[in-house]
Amino acid sequence: MYRIPLGQFISNGVDWLLKRYGHFFDAFSVGVNAFIHAFKDGLNVLPWWLFILIVGTLAWRVKGWRLTVGSTLGLLLIYNMQLWPAFIDTLVLVLISALVSIIIGLPLGIIAARNHRFQRLMYPVLDFMQTMPSFVYLIPALMFFGLGTVPAVLATVVFAMPPVIRLTNLGITQVPVDLVEVGEAFGSTPSQLLWKIQLPLAMPTIMAGINQTMMLSLSMVVIAAMIGSGGFGQGVLAGIAQMDIGKGFENGLAVVILAMILDRLSQGFIPARRKVRNPDKRGG
Repeated sequence: MYRIPLGQFISNGVDWLLKRYGHFFDAFSVGVNAFIHAFKDGLNVLPWWLFILIVGTLAWRVKGWRLTVGSTLGLLLIYNMQLWPAFIDTLVLVLISALVSIIIGLPLGIIAARNHRFQRLMYPVLDFMQTMPSFVYLIPALMFFGLGTVPAVLATVVFAMPPVIRLTNLGITQVPVDLVEVGEAFGSTPSQLLWKIQLPLAMPTIMAGINQTMMLSLSMVVIAAMIGSGGFGQGVLAGIAQMDIGKGFENGLAVVILAMILDRLSQGFIPARRKVRNPDKRGG
């Protein structure tokens, strides 16, 4: 049976892109790398105790004293284990990857909700992005941009973007039709319907997608460390290479602490759905 040389087609396509647009990829990598280092330097300017104080204050505002205590103790433990530089590296990777995923994913989710043909085209692509082994994303990223944080961010974006697209689409399509019809009856334009009716009502679902995107970005930490992203993933890989269970456990525990903090903080920004009061059960 004739074997379709699909892998050879992909390799030839990548080689053609590198030969034709290699300078563009190099310039893009330099620009993104400069932004990442500037962001990291900005975080490093803050003393560790001030950073913990800021996170604790934010946790108090969004969730209360329990999250404040848990976040403070978790960050103090990371600092005590002398993993603060790795914490900053990991946080920068996760935040930038999640931010890029959100900036690209939200408009795509909105377009998919308003255009059924685009939605039908997008969903197989999202299935491909979510089911393809994450290690595969590292190969083209490594070939185009070399070792470092830039290919790690791009591979993480591809892996973490689908939830925000899917849940943005889901949240908008689940807005009650009668509310949209009321807006149309009052003469609202499509943009007014989107910004004043659909997006506010879909916000809990959209924020859940943003939360999942952040968690998936963090789940790529160890894999991205294989191409030089640093952070906690590098410590885990070092523990595996050296058969040092203590080092691996400390870095793994730090990943768990960061994941819990980001998860609880992002959940705190999810607006609660308003309950409709029954006029027959009002207290008199």
